[in-house]
Amino acid sequence: MTTADQLKRGLIALGLTLGRDTQQRLLDYIQLIEKWNRVYNLTAIREPEKMVSHHLLDCLAVAPHLHATRLLDVGSGAGLPGIPLALAYPEMQVTLLDSNHKKVAFLNQAVIELKLQNADVCSERVESWQTQKKFDVIISRAFSDMGEFVRVTRHLLAPGGAIAAMKGLHPYEEIEKLPADCKVRQVLPLAIPGLDGARHLALIGLQGKTA
Repeated sequence: MTTADQLKRGLIALGLTLGRDTQQRLLDYIQLIEKWNRVYNLTAIREPEKMVSHHLLDCLAVAPHLHATRLLDVGSGAGLPGIPLALAYPEMQVTLLDSNHKKVAFLNQAVIELKLQNADVCSERVESWQTQKKFDVIISRAFSDMGEFVRVTRHLLAPGGAIAAMKGLHPYEEIEKLPADCKVRQVLPLAIPGLDGARHLALIGLQGKTA
């Protein structure tokens, strides 16, 4: 099966409808990761087929549960999940944030080559970064601890917004250790085509940050 067929079948399984042009740009994106991976070691996954399931489909599976006009991807790394989400939702403005200069160089190149007009790159440490325009959704695949994720990003969340943590197993213990003003809205199990392990998306709101 080609990566194009794999992506097409995966999108059907996820219930997502993306145009042929968007699907091609998603495939162009993993080719770009593969090319830069030889020098920059962006991801441990080397095979394009695994990149489709473990990167593209894994990131796109959260898309139906995010309702944002402005999204911040913290610790974006190779652009995951921010770039697949920006490609799938051109009306959503996505900021890709990472403090690693090599990864930022890749992100800038990816935004240029993929002609992503709805994405920008920020080379900062999230806990010290300030912006007047807050975000409806702050997401990350890179944070191991939800409590720390909330702590370093809460100043960037818009009223009524959600902090979205992409996790493997259901994060019962991490939820118990969240700050008192955090309200877990949902923990959604996700089925990723071609990926066997458990995946969950935790959506967290902050009390007092109402719309």
